[in-house]
Amino acid sequence: MAEPIVPLESLLKEARAAFQAEFGRPPPLAACAPGRVNLIGEHTDYNDGLVFPMALPLVTVVVGGPSASGQCHVTTLAAGADQPLSVQFAPPSAAAPLTPGPPAWSNYVKGVVANFKGGVEPFEAVLTSTVPLGAGLSSSASLEVALYTFLEALTGRAAESLREKALQCQKAEHEFPGMPCGIMDQFISAMGQADNALLIDCRSLESTLVPLADHQISVLITNSNVRHALTGSEYPSRRRACHETARLLGVKALRDASMALLDERKADISEEDFRRARHVVTEIARTEAAATAFADGDYATAGRLMNESHASLRNDFEVSCAELDQLQELASSVDGVFGSRMTGGGFGGCTVTLLKQTSVEACIARMREGFSGKATFYVCRPADGARVVPT
Repeated sequence: MAEPIVPLESLLKEARAAFQAEFGRPPPLAACAPGRVNLIGEHTDYNDGLVFPMALPLVTVVVGGPSASGQCHVTTLAAGADQPLSVQFAPPSAAAPLTPGPPAWSNYVKGVVANFKGGVEPFEAVLTSTVPLGAGLSSSASLEVALYTFLEALTGRAAESLREKALQCQKAEHEFPGMPCGIMDQFISAMGQADNALLIDCRSLESTLVPLADHQISVLITNSNVRHALTGSEYPSRRRACHETARLLGVKALRDASMALLDERKADISEEDFRRARHVVTEIARTEAAATAFADGDYATAGRLMNESHASLRNDFEVSCAELDQLQELASSVDGVFGSRMTGGGFGGCTVTLLKQTSVEACIARMREGFSGKATFYVCRPADGARVVPT
């Protein structure tokens, strides 16, 4: 069976109780923001390409209020047991800007505070989350966008637009945790809408809601619970390879390349970098075609494109792993499955499977029986993006 999705109210209750226990009063404010699963369009965002995520009912919640202590005091219920669960720091100023430092989770908090326009006053907050850590479902962007939304409520100053909020949260992740992520994760966490996926043009920053309202169709997320240690270095190296190939091709980004141009200049590019670029060029085309297929209710075509995406990520971009390949193959062998692929940065994390609702239990049973590890399953509908919620 799939994991139950913890209701938002239950998560709020947990966070409220923790805030009351730590600060001796109920929290006056609360906000939440979702994680996401990318249906197709992997490693295209930092190449000015297209991505096609949906927001999840798995969320990060932040509760809190102003503080008289002169400090920002944040406690997490979601960090690993080996990390301190609370952090305190003074609000940033021109004379004393915030800087990154341990514990690692606090850099996502500090980055958002440092990039919140107009500055913040001292506050106390507790955060918790149902977004699995390190699973490729964007727990980091969920935290960033939830905290930014909380700070909007705290200060009474909203970002100029959801786009601006997402961009500030992306900047926070670049500067403090030091992860050169694209814009997709923060965009969908801020802009998601129930029963819709979001086609995002990562160059123009334009986005289009695409209905996914057919409840006879399900999205099954399978967490391999595997995370290989090389991930931290491999993501930046893939990004550098893409940008270097674009430079050699004389284009602004691989979004502007075609397979004809890539083939024409093949002799000038290493065999490895050629394959990396081939994935990006073909993945952008697949993503555009898949969004059209989803909009038309053509799930057979959408699923075929998801399968092709996985093969390209495995063979050309080389960011899959044996566990993800095994899960993808197991899912694809079940009647009623349209398509399955790895999702996220790679080297572990999750697969996403598009299938008939009536095939969900059979698919989970096949994957649970055949998988060499211990997987966790979530059946999800597209959910709403970031919002302030009643306390």
